Parts: sequence; C-alpha cells; structure tokens
Amino acid sequence: MTTLLYQTNSYLKEFSAIITAVDAETRAVVLDQSAFYPGGGGQPCDFGTLEVASVMYPVEKVKKQGDDVLHFLGGTDSLPAVNSASHGTLDWVRRYQLMRTHTALHILCGTVFRDYGAKVTGGDMDPLKGRMDFEFENMRAELVNAIETATNLEVQQGRDMRVKILPRDEAFQIPDLIRTKINLLPEGIMQVRTVEIVGLDLQADGGTHVMNTSEVGRIKVVDYKSKGAINKRIYIEIE
Repeated sequence: MTTLLYQTNSYLKEFSAIITAVDAETRAVVLDQSAFYPGGGGQPCDFGTLEVASVMYPVEKVKKQGDDVLHFLGGTDSLPAVNSASHGTLDWVRRYQLMRTHTALHILCGTVFRDYGAKVTGGDMDPLKGRMDFEFENMRAELVNAIETATNLEVQQGRDMRVKILPRDEAFQIPDLIRTKINLLPEGIMQVRTVEIVGLDLQADGGTHVMNTSEVGRIKVVDYKSKGAINKRIYIEIE
C-alpha cells in the first residue's frame, strides 16, 4: 500500500521512499510512499525522476492500481531491487501548472454552481488549460463573459484552500459534496478527501491544488461549444 503524500501536501517536490515491488515486464516499481500524482479526475499524472543507488531513472508514467501506485521507469538501466532506498523528484514546473489549472476549474465549477445551479457532466485538463462540461440548455457569449468575469473576481478574492480527509459517512453529510452529474466515488472508499475554496466551493476531490486562489492567475474563457441538449462545454486557459 502506497502512502499518498500529495493528498496532504501538494507542494512536496521531493521525497524519499522504499521500493516495495518491481515489475520487470512493464519496468514499473511500487513505493511505500509517493508524492507523484497517479492521474484521475481529469488531472494527468506527474512526471519526474527516481534516483536509486546513484542511477537516475526518468518517471514516464504514474498509475494507481488498487492500493499501490505504479511508477513506470524509462531508460535502459537495470531495474532497482525490492527494498532499495530511492529519492523521487517531481517535474515541479508542470505539476504547479496543473495545480493552478485544477484550482481554476474548481473556481469555475463553484461559480457556475452558485450562480446558475448547473452541475458538471465532465472535465479534463492539461498544464494551464482545461475544459469543463455543464448542464446548461443554452450557452451564449453574454453568459460566457459573465462567467469569466465572476471566476476572476473569485481569483482576486484570494480565497484559501482547505483539504480534509473525512470518514465517508461524515463527508456525505455535506450538502452538494458531489458536483458531478454521476457520483464517481465507489462504495468501497471509506475515506473521502474534500477540497474547499473557503466561501465559494466544497466538494470531493482527489487531485492537487494551490493554497490560495490568488496563485491561479487570470482565467480566460477561450471557447465554448454545445455537446448536447443540456451539455455545454467551456474551455479555459490560465495566464
């Protein structure tokens, strides 16, 4: 079981860990703890390096499998042995851009839900750009401009972010905890991680975020499209 360091500290750039398993066929290793985000909820996985006995392995992909996090190692060096000590380093520039983007999408989600009551039907992101789908019957330029203005006002408010890990029963006492149209939390998950933009938004989320909305930068709506009768897509970029 891999301890997920990023869940409680998204700003951890480096960490030490012990290799607990090795898959020679896929060149994947499992660590006892990791700051690498394995992807999910629309946020891509992290990249970086893993140093073992003075050998620097590029981490080319990270994936969660059950309670473990698999780190897929590039290069041609022989794989490290189980029980080896290692030191992981994230591609921090990319990770921080994704943190800003993820928080921007939560600001967008929280603002739209507050002002229009529209739930999310989908979303995806890359560093400094992303898209989110909402339950809107109609979408027009005036509405999009109003949403862009409102989201940037929330950025300027400098709202703090709070992360908690709660027992499932306690978490589901929170009104509107799940902002997606479909509840993506499997029944077997007994601990729920919540992310709150203080004064704006509170929802279940497993990804990484900045500590304050002021870190996001300007949110620019660059496009919008109709993806169905009550499914409208908004594209954003972060400046």
